[in-house]
Amino acid sequence: MNDRLRQLLVSLADRYETETFINDDPSWFMHQLDDPREQETAAFLAMCLSYGSRKQFMPKIAQLLQMSHGKPYEWIARGGYEYDIKPTKQCFYRLYTCQDIYRLLSALHDLFGQYGSLSLLAKEAAAQASGDRSDVESVLVAMASFFRERGIKGLVPAPYTSACKRTCMFLRWMVRDQSPVDLGLWASFIDKANLFIPLDTHVLQTARRLKIDTGRSAGWKAVTLLTRQMTEPFPDDPARADYALYGYDVSL
Repeated sequence: MNDRLRQLLVSLADRYETETFINDDPSWFMHQLDDPREQETAAFLAMCLSYGSRKQFMPKIAQLLQMSHGKPYEWIARGGYEYDIKPTKQCFYRLYTCQDIYRLLSALHDLFGQYGSLSLLAKEAAAQASGDRSDVESVLVAMASFFRERGIKGLVPAPYTSACKRTCMFLRWMVRDQSPVDLGLWASFIDKANLFIPLDTHVLQTARRLKIDTGRSAGWKAVTLLTRQMTEPFPDDPARADYALYGYDVSL
């Protein structure tokens, strides 16, 4: 990567990683809460539904948080969701029915009973990282496996077999500290140097316009290729490039 591109990416990240980024972004919801367990739970629910049009998924995230009266962790841990969402075949959002969301919340209820919180599951998974698998990869695998074992697919994507965009975004929110957007709640036990770029078609197209090698596919290989190259402008914090790539498209 040449100096001009490195400088461009850093300047774009400086310009767009601001509090105004939160507006109309799914990260907005976690910033409306104060308790860390409530914040990470709100962020997780926002992650699960953040695909498609923002005009469509933002109201659905808001709907869940309104049902919880602004306390999603407590709502799920105490089983309050059972009174608000029935396991029916009625569509909740796009491909997912009310039954799918009910099962997701039931799995979270089990997770809170077993681990206490999302952060404690992540902390345990990160501590088990070994060999070629980083702490971030271990957490991505642990989260996806927990929900997949309970029959939940799609809502919590897994690495290696997909680009895993939404869960990479969720970990960016949880791990990156000293940011006006990302909360850094898990910064004490996960190294942000190991985070991956949340990759979707938009980010992939932007990277290619900048002549950044992402390979031929839009899968996990592209994620690792792009992330590795983003360590040049952002040593020890490659996920910050997410703001730069977003900003490049906006600036055009």
